[in-house]
Amino acid sequence: MKLIKYLAVFLLVIAISAFCFALGWGFGYKGYFGWIRSKDYASLPKPSLAETGAEKRILSVLHDIHSPGQADPLLGRFLRILVEAVNAKNVVEIGTSNGYSALWISLGLRATGGKLITHEIMPDRAATARSNFERAGVEDIVTVVVGDAHQTITAVEGPIDILFIDAEKSGYFDYLNKLLPKVRPGGLILADSANKPSLFPDFIKAITTDQNLETIGLEMRSIGISLSLKKR
Repeated sequence: MKLIKYLAVFLLVIAISAFCFALGWGFGYKGYFGWIRSKDYASLPKPSLAETGAEKRILSVLHDIHSPGQADPLLGRFLRILVEAVNAKNVVEIGTSNGYSALWISLGLRATGGKLITHEIMPDRAATARSNFERAGVEDIVTVVVGDAHQTITAVEGPIDILFIDAEKSGYFDYLNKLLPKVRPGGLILADSANKPSLFPDFIKAITTDQNLETIGLEMRSIGISLSLKKR
């Protein structure tokens, strides 16, 4: 059984690596983990294609609400792929904004039967996100928690399959410390803006020096994220 689990993790890492190189993303190690960039920005010739009416509805809302400065659609598609690849049942997001990333995650959760709990400190943003979730028909998949996530995440129940952090950078380290014990072995931790380690050096040091984590950095276009596997 252990052999099968290790093989599954190995194949997932290989698949992620192939996906990243195919898109022109880079990852490597320099300093904490550094960034290897391709000459050309990552690009996809075609948008995500809907298989069902429900999927088309979510993609339509994603198209409507996306604006410059938000999460890149490539990152959204990557999140969706990870959710389905690990068969995630319990996903936690810190930093909802208007729900853009959460909608991509929801695309994957529709297939796995899982749920997303997303935390947002700004009531107006939370209200906008809830409206977008209703428009997309995923209000039964996503729960929005309003308040300071440093306090609200203490009520989160594990095991967490995927943790996605995209909030104020000074809080990343605290979020990690509070939620890492609840991430299951084989679970994933992703953090946005990790290509700017000076913004949260304590977090970067934590995910790259913890022997229980395997961490790489990924960059596509202007977006940089860290991806950490909690070892089994």
